[in-house]
Amino acid sequence: MATFPRLWRNLALSLLLALGVVAVAALYADLEALRQTLRHFQWGWAAPVVALTALNLALRYAKWDLYLRWLGVRLRPTDSLAIFLSNFLLILTPGKMGGLMKSYFVRQLSGTPMAHTLPIIVVERLTDGIGMILMTALALMIYPPAWPVVALVVVGLTAIIVVAQMRPQLLWLLDRLEGQFGDRVRALRRFYESSYSLLQWRPLVAGILLGTLSRATEGVALGLVLIGLGLRMELPMLADSLFIAALSNVIGVVVMLPGGLGGTEGSMMGLLTLFFELAPAPATAATLLLRLATFWLPAALGLAALLWKRQRFFAASPVAPLTEPTELSYDGSL
Repeated sequence: MATFPRLWRNLALSLLLALGVVAVAALYADLEALRQTLRHFQWGWAAPVVALTALNLALRYAKWDLYLRWLGVRLRPTDSLAIFLSNFLLILTPGKMGGLMKSYFVRQLSGTPMAHTLPIIVVERLTDGIGMILMTALALMIYPPAWPVVALVVVGLTAIIVVAQMRPQLLWLLDRLEGQFGDRVRALRRFYESSYSLLQWRPLVAGILLGTLSRATEGVALGLVLIGLGLRMELPMLADSLFIAALSNVIGVVVMLPGGLGGTEGSMMGLLTLFFELAPAPATAATLLLRLATFWLPAALGLAALLWKRQRFFAASPVAPLTEPTELSYDGSL
């Protein structure tokens, strides 16, 4: 895993990319027109937008905490929260390494093997993706060109769930491989056992519900930002803002850049122009304000958490495990 100095260098590269995205967006909107639009934003709407971001974080933390408990991982609440928040900064690392660092930090603080907790990151993203798909489903009737992107995500998510349920076949394969490759396959087996546990119906449904609600807060926040910019919102338009926020996040995942930079902003600006007939300046202003609240504010909290726990996160040796996790079989208990 990356040392703290190397991690900081990687994050600095992503911050340069973020500045480039903002610069391109400002040029697209015309800098003076963008400045005037932001000047007339009704900043009283910032408080409920930030409150929705806090609710988003609370729902996502609830899912993270539930998954840890379902897998029998014991962490102090402050440590668990610090790991959770640090991810919002670490998703800016090139190569999508942020999720891996969450499992690395859990190992450092509890001694739990990374193979045991890596499925949490996979299932978190899977359930968030399903939540975003659910929010886009109805609006796709209005905007059919989005179907290819959504269909690609649906196929990928469905494949993960279906393959994970092929337990006899996968265990047979792992048994055959373990005799030849030993420890590496045992780590893979542990990864699969954790994945299978988290993809049982209760963890899956709970994750989808929490993921959908947390992602919905971003759509509502976008609607409030648009009101702050002077747009009169009605109920159908709020549904459109939910769709725009969800689809933009899906596209941000598909483009595979750190934090969805560029893909999320560009698609959101384009969709705002298409659905609400906004000029470039207000579309850009709404996008930048929303990303400031829902992406950069959590990233700042992540930075604080990372600095707070950096000595323990990057200790030379991980904490010895309290107990060695064994193969799991989810029993349906909460």
